[in-house]
Amino acid sequence: MFTRRTDLQLERDSLGQFLPWLIAFMVYLSILALAGILVLDDIARRWDKGMSGTLTVQIAPSPGSGVTSGTSQKASKDGVRRLQAILDLLRSTPGVARAKTLSQEKVLALLEPWLGNGALGADLPLPKLIDVELENGVALDIAALEIRLMAIVPGAVIDDHGVWLGHLVDLIQTVRALALAVLVFIALATTGTVIFATRTGLAIHHEAIEVLHLIGAQDAYIARQFASRALMLGLRGGVIGLFLAVPTLWSIGGLARSLRSGYFPEFSLDLVHWAILACMPIVVALIAMISARLTVMKTLARML
Repeated sequence: MFTRRTDLQLERDSLGQFLPWLIAFMVYLSILALAGILVLDDIARRWDKGMSGTLTVQIAPSPGSGVTSGTSQKASKDGVRRLQAILDLLRSTPGVARAKTLSQEKVLALLEPWLGNGALGADLPLPKLIDVELENGVALDIAALEIRLMAIVPGAVIDDHGVWLGHLVDLIQTVRALALAVLVFIALATTGTVIFATRTGLAIHHEAIEVLHLIGAQDAYIARQFASRALMLGLRGGVIGLFLAVPTLWSIGGLARSLRSGYFPEFSLDLVHWAILACMPIVVALIAMISARLTVMKTLARML
C-alpha cells in the first residue's frame, strides 16, 4: 500500500491541489464536533456524579431574623430549634445517608453568580439549606417526606436534583446526537469527495491504465497506487485541519474560563481527549484510502 513505485503520474493531477484543503476543512469541523461530544459527556458524567442521589432542603428564614432586637434573639433560638428538628427527622429517615446544614458562607457563594460579589449584606436573612445525601439505589417518596417536614417547619421545600438533572441529561443527549449526525455527514462528504476525485483520476489516466492492463497489470496493482495517493493527501489535509482546530479549541476554552460564572460549565479537555482528537487525521486518511481503493476496483471491473 505504501509502495513508492508509480506507473501513473497521479501527482501531476490538479485534484491533488484542492483535495487536501477540502479534507482539512472536513477534519476541522469533525474535530470541533468530536470535541463538543467529549466535553458534553464529561460534563454530564461530572454533574451526574456530583448531584445524583442528593436532595436539598430549603427552610425559609424566621420572621424578624434580620432585625437586631430582643425579638430577633427569640426568633434565632426558634430557628435553631426548628433546624435541629428537621435534621433529626432527615437523619432518622430510612435511605438517608447524611444530612448537613450548609454554612452561610456557602449559601452566599451559591448566590454570588446571580447577585454578584458583595451584593448580600451580613444582616440580610437567608434561607437555611440542608444538603441531603441518599444511600445508593434508594428512591424516597419526596412528596411524603416534604409533608413531614412542613409539619415541623411550614414552607419547607425539597429540591430533588434528579428531576432537573434528567432534563439536563436529555438536552445533552440531544446535542450529542446532533454532533454525531454532523460527524456522519462529514464522513459521507469526505467519502463522496474522494470518490469523485478518484473517478476523475481514472478518466484522466484511462489510456495509461489500458496500457498497464495490456502488459499484465492487475486491478489491485492500479488500485494500490490510487489508494496510496489518497492516503497521503488525506494525511496532509488531516494534519492541516488538526493544526487549524487546536487554536480554535484553545480559544473557546480560554473564553469559557474567562467568564468564571456559575452559569457555564467548565470547558476542558484532558490528555485522553486530545489523543482522541489527534487520531482524527489518521481516521480520515484511512477513509480516503479505502474509498479510493474500492472505487478503483469497482470502476475497473466495469471497464473490462
